[in-house]
Amino acid sequence: MRFARLCASWLAAALIVAPVSAGAEDGYRLWLRHAPRADAAQHPLGPVTLEGSDSPTARLARDELRRALATLFPGQDSANGMAVMLRRVPDPHMREGAFRVAPDRGVVRITAASDTGLLYGVFALLRELGQGRPIDTVRLDEAPAYALRMLNHWDNPDGHVERGYAGRSIFDWWHLPDRVDPRITDYARANASIGINGVVVNNVNARAMMLEPRYIAKARALADTLRPWGIRLYLSARFSAPRDIGGLETADPLDPAVRAWWKAKADELYAAIPDFGGFLVKANSEGQPGPQDYGRSHADGANMLAAAIGGRGVVIWRAFVYAAENTEDRVKQAYSEFQPLDGSFASNVIVQVKNGPLDFQPREPFHPLFGAMPRTGMAMELQITKEYLGFASHLAFLAPLFEEVLDARTGRGGTVAQSVTAIAGVANTGSDRNWTGSDFDQANWYAFGRLAWDPRLPSAQIAREWAAQTFSRNPDFLRAVVPLMLNSRAAVVDYMTPLGLAHVMGTGHHYGPAPWVADLDRPEWNPVYYHRADATGIGVDRTRTGTNALAQYTPDIAQQLAADEDLLLWFHRVPWDYRLRSGATLWQELPRRYDRGVAAVRGMAATWATLAPHVDPARHRSVADFLKIQTREAQWWRDASLAYWMAVSGRALPPGHALPPHPLDWYQAQRFPEAPGE
Repeated sequence: MRFARLCASWLAAALIVAPVSAGAEDGYRLWLRHAPRADAAQHPLGPVTLEGSDSPTARLARDELRRALATLFPGQDSANGMAVMLRRVPDPHMREGAFRVAPDRGVVRITAASDTGLLYGVFALLRELGQGRPIDTVRLDEAPAYALRMLNHWDNPDGHVERGYAGRSIFDWWHLPDRVDPRITDYARANASIGINGVVVNNVNARAMMLEPRYIAKARALADTLRPWGIRLYLSARFSAPRDIGGLETADPLDPAVRAWWKAKADELYAAIPDFGGFLVKANSEGQPGPQDYGRSHADGANMLAAAIGGRGVVIWRAFVYAAENTEDRVKQAYSEFQPLDGSFASNVIVQVKNGPLDFQPREPFHPLFGAMPRTGMAMELQITKEYLGFASHLAFLAPLFEEVLDARTGRGGTVAQSVTAIAGVANTGSDRNWTGSDFDQANWYAFGRLAWDPRLPSAQIAREWAAQTFSRNPDFLRAVVPLMLNSRAAVVDYMTPLGLAHVMGTGHHYGPAPWVADLDRPEWNPVYYHRADATGIGVDRTRTGTNALAQYTPDIAQQLAADEDLLLWFHRVPWDYRLRSGATLWQELPRRYDRGVAAVRGMAATWATLAPHVDPARHRSVADFLKIQTREAQWWRDASLAYWMAVSGRALPPGHALPPHPLDWYQAQRFPEAPGE
C-alpha cells in the first residue's frame, strides 16, 4: 500500500503548528500561502545566494525562495543563520528538471544542471518547510518521471471554457498581445511549483483562427510570460485549417500543397515562439475534421504535422475517437483504430489516451491501449476538471482515481505509469478568485502535478502536503481532513455509478442523474446504451458472449477485470438476483452502495464542521456550503437512480432502504438549461 510508505517524519513535522491567521483568505494563494511557522525563532536563517547562472529563471528561483522564507520564518534573517545556496552545476547525468537539496555545514545547497531544476528545487524545499520540516533535515534528490507534464485547457477565444466550472478563461485573448493579465504570471508560478512544464492554451475542439497571424502574436505574448517559469506553450490545431483559413480546397495530409501549408505555418510559429511546444490535435471525433475524411489514417495525419514541425517540437494526437458510423461497442473504438497503427507514427508524435476507454467516468477500467503500442510514444490524459464528478460543487479528491490507473498492471510488462512517456491533464482553472471554483478542487490540480512528476507518490502523502500548505499544519486537522479527502472519490462512485455503472448522467451538461434518457440521435449518447437495464437484468456484456471488449486486454488482465465486482456492470449483464461474493444479490447490494455514498457525504460534512478552529472563516464557510449542496445532490442521485431501477425491474426496494420521496416522473422532469461548462 502506498499509504504505508509515508515516513514517520511527516507526523513529527505536523506537530509544528502555526497559529490560524486572523485575516480573511479567498483561496487565491493556493498551496503557496507560506503561512508563518510557530517555531520560526528556532530556525534562524542566513542569506540566499545564487551561483552558476544569472538567467531570468534562476533569478526567479532565488527571489521566490527569499520571499517565501521571509514569510515562513518572519524576522529570522541572521548572518549566522542557515544559509541557502542555489547553484547551477554542469552534470550530464542529471535529467532536465532534476535537482538535489541537502544541508552541508551550515548551508542548504540546492543544485541542478538546469535553471528549471533550480526552480523546482526551490519549490520542493518550500513544500517541505510548508509542512513543518526543519530546514536542516531536508534532503531531496529528484528527477521528473516524464519529460512532458502538461495541462490541456479547453478554453475558447471568446472566454468560454468547455467543461469549465470556475468562471471564464484566464487567457484574455481580447486584450492580448498588448496586455498580459498579471494573473498569468501567478498561474505560471503555481504550475512551476508542482513541476508542470507545458500548457495547451486553447480547446481541442479548435478553431482555425487560432493559427492566424493575429492569434500567433497573442500566443507569443503568453509564451513570453510562461517561459521563465519553465513552461512551453502548445496550441490545439484544427486539422482542416489549410482549407478553412489557408485558401486550399483540401486538407488531405498527403496533398503536397497541404503539407507545404503546414510547414510554412510551423515556420511562422517558431519564428514568433522559438520554444513553441507543438500541436495538440483532436481529429475524426465528435464531428471534428481529420485525415479519415480523405481516406487516410491517423498516422498519415499525425506524421504530416510531425514533418512540418520537425525536431523543434511534438505532435500530440488524441486517441479519443468515436464516429457516427461506428457500430461496435464505443469503448472498443480507440483500440480498434489505433493499436494496428503501432510503429507507424513518427518519432515526434505522441498518442494521447484517456485514462479509461469511455470518458472520464467516476470509475473505469484502465484503457486497453496502455502497453499495447510499445513502438509508439504514449501520453495519458486525465481530467482534472470534474465533468462527471459533480463539477466544482462536489468534493472529490481525484488522486486515488489517478493512482488507481497509474498503478494498474497492463499485462504487457509493467504498469500504466511505466507504459507512457508523457502525462496530460484537462485543466480546472478559471477566472474565479480561487482559481478552481471551490477550494478543494485546487487539490486536484496539485495532485495532478505531483503525480505527473512522480507517479509513485501515494495519495495520502499528496493529500497531507496539500492540506498542510493550503489550510493548516495542525495535526488534529490533518488527521481528520486527509481521510476525508482519500474517501471522497469512493463516495461519489457509490452515489453516482456503483458496481460499474457509467455514463448515467444528465445529457449535454452532464450534471445530475438521468439513466432513463433514450431519445438522443446517436445510440452512444444515451445513458440506456451503457446499462441496458430492463425487467430481466442490468449491465453490458463485454465478454466473449457480448461485445468482447475484454479481449482488448491480455488474458490475465481480462480475467482480473472480469472478476472485479466494482466493475461488475461494466463487463457483465447480470440478472437482478445475481449473487455477489458477499452472498447478497445485486438488487440488495445496489441500494446499499447508494446509501453508503450518501452516508459518506453526510460524514464528510460533519467532519468538516468540526474543523472550523483550524481554517479561516471565509474558506471554511465556502467548503461547508458546497458540502450542503453535495449532501442534497448525493441524495438526489440516490433517489432518482433507485426510482428508475425500481421502475424498469418491477421490484420493490429491499427491506431497510427508504423509498425515493418522489415518483420517477418527478425526477425525469428536472431541467438544468443554464448548467456551467456545456
